[in-house]
Amino acid sequence: MKPLFSPGADRKLRGIMVVVAAALVLAGTVAFAVARSDGTWGVGTPAAQPIPFSHAIHAGQIGLDCRFCHAGVETSANAGMPSAETCLGCHSQVWNVTAQFAPLETALTLGTPVTWASVHRLPEHVRFQHAAHIGAGLTCAQCHGPVETMARTVKAETQSMGWCLDCHRDAAPEAAARHAQLGVEISPLTSCSTCHR
Repeated sequence: MKPLFSPGADRKLRGIMVVVAAALVLAGTVAFAVARSDGTWGVGTPAAQPIPFSHAIHAGQIGLDCRFCHAGVETSANAGMPSAETCLGCHSQVWNVTAQFAPLETALTLGTPVTWASVHRLPEHVRFQHAAHIGAGLTCAQCHGPVETMARTVKAETQSMGWCLDCHRDAAPEAAARHAQLGVEISPLTSCSTCHR
């Protein structure tokens, strides 16, 4: 009986299988690297805001405390964004450039919140408490970078799960000891239910 495939067909099939396997490994490696890159996480990319805002001026040059605009940082999960009243409280007195502040005046007139674009938005399935982190002694710059130098606010860290876990693993023994002294029992900082709903 005459063979169905030529003697070289087996070699060609094996060669094709090696090339396909190598291409799959390469594609997987590239996809993994891209998924973990800063650009994918938005690191260094400013978000478009309704008005031009500079932390470098407000927090850096003027020296405003973060809590002036982010009033909920010590008491709630969300740090909060400045309201039109907060901004215009100062800017109706100082450096009132009407064209730039029109979105704030519109929000104030309509009684709606200012539509700030969040640079540090976490996924909905993540439970995060600013108050707990501030209470544990973290500074704003540890997660948000040197915002007092940023003309346009950008994400300084990925704030990925791995990044958060690196900090939680280092803080776990210290936090457990601190809470034990107070007689408070907390779940381990690296437990899934600590951060995930």
